[in-house]
Amino acid sequence: MRLLWELFVEFFLIGSFSVGGGLATVPYLINLSERQQWYTIGELMDMIAVSESTPGPIAINLATYVGYQVSGVIGSIIASVAVMITGVVFMIIVGRSLMKFKRSSWLPKVFYGLRPTIAALIAFAAYTMMVSIVNQEMVIISTISLFVISLILIIKTKLSPITLIVFAAIASLVIPF
Repeated sequence: MRLLWELFVEFFLIGSFSVGGGLATVPYLINLSERQQWYTIGELMDMIAVSESTPGPIAINLATYVGYQVSGVIGSIIASVAVMITGVVFMIIVGRSLMKFKRSSWLPKVFYGLRPTIAALIAFAAYTMMVSIVNQEMVIISTISLFVISLILIIKTKLSPITLIVFAAIASLVIPF
């Protein structure tokens, strides 16, 4: 029962403070892996890969995945609900009051000010994952090459994420990792 409560609290906090969407939860999940040791950074990267390639919001997918790994079906339900509570309440409040503040001069400034911080959180997550990959993989050149090719394809061709995921899956079968 204590483990389920810890799972609820951790994901409630993640859901409450991860402003910026699903990938903004990754730095919190990295920190959680270091504190609780429920999963490794490598397992987190696998969870992100699965969560990015399955339907639904990534934060909920990650919460479900971690919850299941920690405490089975009950854990996945508790973590998923916990990560959503704050967002649901916040959206109800925002939905009701945004029209009141629609013409305010400070609201666009607040949203604009959040963007760099959210980008930094996502960049930190990407950096942490790259460091983990480079430290764990035996064939660093293959890993870095797939990263660079994927990045170039994203920037130059505007491929859909689905196409890129399929490309990476096929490439990982062909390229020796």
